[in-house]
Amino acid sequence: MSENKKIFATPKVRKFARELGANITEIKGSERLGRITEDDVKNFVNKNLNKFNTKEDIKVKSEFNHSDFGDIEIKDIPRIKRLAAPHLSNSWNTIPHVTHHDEVDITELEDFRAKLTDPVSGEKIKITPLAFVAKALTNNLKKFPTFNSSIDDINEGKITLKKYIHIGIAVDTPHGLMVPKIRNVDQKKIKEIAEELKNVSELSRNLKINKKEFFGGSITITSLGGIGGTYFTPIINYPEVAILGVGRSYKKQIFIKDKFLARTVLPISLSYDHRIIDGAEAAKFCNLLKENLGKNFAYNLAF
Repeated sequence: MSENKKIFATPKVRKFARELGANITEIKGSERLGRITEDDVKNFVNKNLNKFNTKEDIKVKSEFNHSDFGDIEIKDIPRIKRLAAPHLSNSWNTIPHVTHHDEVDITELEDFRAKLTDPVSGEKIKITPLAFVAKALTNNLKKFPTFNSSIDDINEGKITLKKYIHIGIAVDTPHGLMVPKIRNVDQKKIKEIAEELKNVSELSRNLKINKKEFFGGSITITSLGGIGGTYFTPIINYPEVAILGVGRSYKKQIFIKDKFLARTVLPISLSYDHRIIDGAEAAKFCNLLKENLGKNFAYNLAF
């Protein structure tokens, strides 16, 4: 574009282009007389970003080798991580991630779990908190169907709303992270979900799980509770539009009815696709999850 050619754009659009790092002189306007709109700026930025999503990506090479500074060892990246890398890169580059952090009071839920016993033998039943979280998410997905959707990459402007509820569970294995699905979670009882969690985890660790079980999910749960940590920013499992990160629960003093009480809280981190989910929806989604895992939920579940 000639430097002498007049650029038709409002101050607001010019500021928008600067904020995105776009050279407004290179943008072709779609309005009358070539006037540039915010959509023109967005399309220009997206088009240029896509240029780098090819095998001809620019590689930044260090001026020095690692071996220039001491002894090193070169090893192969584990196969599962090599397979996951392009998938994760595509998710991060395609989806505008936003993460909402919150904490859930699970004091009553933990008391309920501690008292679970077999009605016949009287033996204590161990149910992972993850099973309760998965069950609680089924109520959320019914109330917020957008979280159980995928953006249609072929039909622009369309989304696919899923009528099923298949929840992915991130499993830490010696081979790398795997995300098998628990199918039809809304139709299963807590104990069934817990047993299935155990089964798919074992199959994943032993590399005996069917490849198809890694696809067709509604939403994914990734938990660091058994390792440690509180809040983090999990990457959405494309083509899903949300993922729930769960940290390790801990005791906290909370001011309730004019006094401080020791409560057990669970840190959660919800990453969502900002193209289809906004901040208000994410906050409401987490509020419902807190309600579902709160005082009354544990006792009203079909066990």
